[in-house]
Amino acid sequence: MSDFKSDIPKRIAEMRGNDALTKPGLDFLRASAVAEYSYNYHWMDRPIIQYPQDIVAMQELIWEIKPDLIVEMGIAHGGSLIFSASMLAMMDMVDAIEAGSTMDPAKSARKVLGVDVDIRAHNRAAMDAHPMRSRIEMIEGSSIDDAIIQQVHDFAKDYNRILVCLDSNHTHDHVRAELEAYAPLTSVGSYCVVFDTLIEDMAEDAYPNRPWGKGDNPKTAVWDYLKTHPEFEIDKDIPDKLQITVAHDGFLKRVS
Repeated sequence: MSDFKSDIPKRIAEMRGNDALTKPGLDFLRASAVAEYSYNYHWMDRPIIQYPQDIVAMQELIWEIKPDLIVEMGIAHGGSLIFSASMLAMMDMVDAIEAGSTMDPAKSARKVLGVDVDIRAHNRAAMDAHPMRSRIEMIEGSSIDDAIIQQVHDFAKDYNRILVCLDSNHTHDHVRAELEAYAPLTSVGSYCVVFDTLIEDMAEDAYPNRPWGKGDNPKTAVWDYLKTHPEFEIDKDIPDKLQITVAHDGFLKRVS
């Protein structure tokens, strides 16, 4: 296994320079985004609205970082919160197995905190009925409202290892404000993951009914944020490994 993992950087480097792989990958992303490909998938019976490759990438990050808090902007149907909670549940189980101790599966010191401007009643009801609910807290309100930002920071102050995910309103200004508000919560060595940077690589007319588009999206917000925040670096190995991902330039690792 150690040899397998040690060979990954070499494989990624070779893939990065392979036009026969990278170009079809981008073509697929452009076509599949229009076809709402990501709407086909569920996690533990809740729509997750993510590409399978990004789900696997997040699994690897969570397992590597072992956060005690995952903060997510954007809830929608709740699939991503359920996914994160299930990963934390597995970590709790592994801890108990390794310690030879028993655990109450409904109780955990690890938490997922989700924020959304509109948590629809039917989604909240489905989340409330889900077995992973005890690991999840939700706040309703705009993620860039000062009062909501304060609530999130107050909640996070008791946690030491934090992973942040931004996946709500995708305009440049909104994501830029979220980065200022929540990226600082990211622990050193952990990540702030900004989804849907793919928008910058789509056709000019790909989002006729949305306020975001080419030149006004999460990727442009990331580029602008990093000009004044050297404590973060773009991890290009993750998207280059995945090839199929909505988050090129979106995996921001906190290095200091």
